[in-house]
Amino acid sequence: MADVIYVSKETLEQMKEELHHMKAVERPAASRAIAEAREKGDLRENAEYDAAKEAQGILEAKIKKMESDLAIARILEADSIDTSKVSILTRVTVSNLNTKKTMTYQIVSEKEADLKAGKISVTSPIGQGLLGKTVGEVAEVKAPAGILKFKVEEISA
Repeated sequence: MADVIYVSKETLEQMKEELHHMKAVERPAASRAIAEAREKGDLRENAEYDAAKEAQGILEAKIKKMESDLAIARILEADSIDTSKVSILTRVTVSNLNTKKTMTYQIVSEKEADLKAGKISVTSPIGQGLLGKTVGEVAEVKAPAGILKFKVEEISA
């Protein structure tokens, strides 16, 4: 498990809101579902009760995970980002030397990753391959399709 999760201020707020929702809305709903199922009779043969208990267990595991993520989360301010090399929260424009296509990605934490929005996780193969590279350097990334080569064209905040 990671020692620190770097996130933007917005993501930290979203995480806090999600945790609050799970505790204030979903947890009481799970308890009500268990109580309703318990009223329906013999618990040994009550599939509804078993399902409600299992759902509650999954919810509690999610709450515990979110609480531990929040405990190790650190906000990374955009103005404190070093753009001399690829690091978390930098925006990097790369050329795929195999396909000659140019793409721009923002390197983000796992919590914020969204490929459709151009945000790739710092722990993804491409994110790891680009980390620490400077403009002009070539990153070799091991992928299922073979080794991909990306040339760093530009780094910005």
